[in-house]
Amino acid sequence: MGKTRELFLIEKHGHDFGIHKHKVLYRGKIHAGEILRIDGFELIVSEVMVGGLAIISGEVDLLKLSEKYGSVPLPPYMKRDASKEDTERYQTVFAKDPGSVAAPTASLNFTKDLEQKLKTKGVKIAYLTLHVGLGTFLPIRVDDVTKHKMHSEYFEIPKETVQAIQSAKKSGNKVLAIGTTVTRTLEYCAPQILSQKPQDLSGEADIFIYPGYEFKIIDHLVTNFHAPRTTVLMLTATFASWPHLKHTYDTAAAEKYAFLSYGDSMLIT
Repeated sequence: MGKTRELFLIEKHGHDFGIHKHKVLYRGKIHAGEILRIDGFELIVSEVMVGGLAIISGEVDLLKLSEKYGSVPLPPYMKRDASKEDTERYQTVFAKDPGSVAAPTASLNFTKDLEQKLKTKGVKIAYLTLHVGLGTFLPIRVDDVTKHKMHSEYFEIPKETVQAIQSAKKSGNKVLAIGTTVTRTLEYCAPQILSQKPQDLSGEADIFIYPGYEFKIIDHLVTNFHAPRTTVLMLTATFASWPHLKHTYDTAAAEKYAFLSYGDSMLIT
C-alpha cells in the first residue's frame, strides 16, 4: 500500500517539452526516482535536495492540481488547518499573479476603500511583484547574521513604478513601502532605479537587510509585528533601530495587539 506525501509548493522551475517542474518542501520521506500519484497523474521526484526540498516533475502543473486538492498554506504557528474563509482572507487586494508561497502580511490589512482614500489624498500608488519564497520565512539559525544564507525570490518592477520612484526622489517626496516584501525588492534594485532610465526590471532578489545597512529607496515603512529570529524582523529593526522597535513591541504586547499573520500593522517614519 502506498503512503501519503505532503508537498508545499515553493516555485515553478520551468515547463519544457510538456513537462512541468516544481520545487517543493516535503513532509515524510521521499527518494529520487520515486513516483507520486494524484488524480490519475504520475509525478516523479527528480531530485532530493538539502533542507527538505525536492524537485518534482510531471505532465501536470502542480499549481492547478493544488487548486483542486490543496489548501491555503497558512503559517505553521497558526496551528490549525485552513478554512474556506482563509481562501479569501489570506490574500491581498493587490494579488494578481500566482507564485508566492505566502501572503505579504502587511498588505492583508489593506482594503480597496483604504487604497482609494489614499489616492484621494494625492498619494500615488505604484505596484510591483515579488513571489514570496523561503527567503521570507526561514528562521535565522546562526549567531553571526552575516553568515545567514538568504534564498532568492523572483520579482518584477514595472517601468511605471521605477518612474514614479525617480519622480518622487527628484521632487523631494517620500517613498513608503507597504511591507518588507516591497522593501526588499526596491532596495535590491536600488542601483538600477537610481541610476538608469525607467525600464521594466525583473530577476531574483536575495538581499538580506540587517543592522548597518543604509536604505536607499525607502523612507517610510508599514509592516507587521514579526516572529523572533526572522529576516523580516531583522529588516524592521534595521529600519526603525532596535531600541525604538523593542519599545514598540513591548507596548504592543502590553496592549494585546495581534502579532504575525492576520495581525496588526505599524507605520515607521
